[in-house]
Amino acid sequence: MGHAHRMKITISIPDDLFEKAEELAERLEVSRSQLYARAIEEYAERHSLQSVREKLDEVYASQESELDPALALMQSIAYTHHYE
Repeated sequence: MGHAHRMKITISIPDDLFEKAEELAERLEVSRSQLYARAIEEYAERHSLQSVREKLDEVYASQESELDPALALMQSIAYTHHYE
């Protein structure tokens, strides 16, 4: 992952989740630390994208989303001519 600094932490997770993580780390041939770091990174990225999506939803909720009738007609004509 290329992180320059590493922080040691202690976490508590249910035994069944720990076992699943151990099996996954073994199957992926990565260390437990690498597995947890990847999982947190993916989770953080997903929530970052969700935050962007929520902000865009807020913006577009206040904007008119109807397509201009003239533009819709031009698109329809262009599509029809392209596929004839």
